[in-house]
Amino acid sequence: MHDEELLHSLALTRIPGLGLAGMRKLLHACGNATDIFRRRKELPALVTGSDKLVDALDCPTAFERARHEMEFIRRNRIDCFGYNDPEYPSRLRECNDAPTLLFYKGNTPLNQLKVINLVGTRHATDYGKEVCRTFLRDLRQLCPEVLVVSGLAYGIDIHAHRAALEYGFATVGVLAHGLDRIYPSAHRQTAVQMLKQGGLLTEFMSGTNPDRQNFVMRNRIVAGMCDATIVIESAAKGGALITADLAEGYHRDCFAYPGRSYDPYSQGCNALIRDNRAALIQSAEEFVKAMCWDMTSSAQTPVQRQLFPDLTDEEEALVQVLQASPDGLPINELAVAAGLPVNQLSALLFEMEIKRVAQALPGNRYKVLL
Repeated sequence: MHDEELLHSLALTRIPGLGLAGMRKLLHACGNATDIFRRRKELPALVTGSDKLVDALDCPTAFERARHEMEFIRRNRIDCFGYNDPEYPSRLRECNDAPTLLFYKGNTPLNQLKVINLVGTRHATDYGKEVCRTFLRDLRQLCPEVLVVSGLAYGIDIHAHRAALEYGFATVGVLAHGLDRIYPSAHRQTAVQMLKQGGLLTEFMSGTNPDRQNFVMRNRIVAGMCDATIVIESAAKGGALITADLAEGYHRDCFAYPGRSYDPYSQGCNALIRDNRAALIQSAEEFVKAMCWDMTSSAQTPVQRQLFPDLTDEEEALVQVLQASPDGLPINELAVAAGLPVNQLSALLFEMEIKRVAQALPGNRYKVLL
C-alpha cells in the first residue's frame, strides 16, 4: 500500500461515528480510501444516508493520528494490508465484518493453501497441552505446509503457538491490541520467535489497550482467516466457544476434542459436539481426512478438455485453475485465481457439479473430477 493510500486508510478508521459497515460501504462506492476523502462532497449521491459524512470526513485530528501511526509503522517496518490488497487474508475478506485495515509483522504469507486455528481455555490442563503437541506433531507428518493461527493468550493459545514452533509450522498470533506491546508480557519470548517463523497480526493501532471487547473482535479474525477452527479445551463458557460460533457463522469447519464429562474444561468441547456445532476428532489423521487434505498422495491425471465438450469458456477456465490443485481449493482462493466474485463463482461451480466436472469437499473447497 503506497503512503498516500495508507495515510487515508488510517485516517478513515479514526472518523468519529463511522463504523466498520460504513467504511465498507464507502470503500465499495469509491474504490479506495484516498478517493473517499477526495470525493467526500459527492458521497450523498454515491452512498445512501452519507450526508453527515461530508463534514465528518473533514477531520484534522484523524489525519494527525494517522501521521503519528505512519511514523510508528515505518520505524518498526510493519506491513499494512488494506481490504483490497492481495496480501490481505482472502478468507477473511469474505466475512461481512472483516477489518478494512490490518497491521502485520512477520515473514509468512497469510494466504496459504491450508490455514487452521487452535483455540481453547486459558486454564489448559496437562491433557490439553498434550493434545496440542500430539496433534501438531502428527499433523506435521501428514500436512507439513499448514499455517497455525491462535490468539497468543494464556493456556491453549500459547501452547499451540509453541508446539507449532517446535514442529516447524509457521504460526501467526492475532492480537487484541497494537503492535507496540505484547500481552501478556510473559509471552514476549515466544512472540519474538514467531516473528521469524510466522508473525503477529492485528487490526488495532499502536497505543490500543487490550480491553475486554477487543478480544471478541480479535476472535473474529482468528475464525475468519482460517479453513477450520479446532477447540482443544473449553469450559461451559469462554472465548474459544465465541470463536467456534464465529467460525460457524462464516461457514467454516469446526472441530473439538472430547473430554471426560466431569472435567470442567471439557464441558464446552463436549457441548459443541453434542449440539452438532463441532465435529468430534481424536487425532490429526481424523482431522486431515475430514478436511480431505489426505488426497494429495493419489496419482492424478490431467483433465482432458474433450471429456467435457459442453463446458462454457468460464467453466473451462475454472477446470484449468482446479487442475493445478489436485486436493482442491477453498472457494475464496478460487475466486481470486479465477478473477470472479464469489456469488458468480458459486453458480458456475453448481453447474459444474451437475455436469459431474467438479466436486464440493468439506471446508468449502472444490476439486475437479477426473
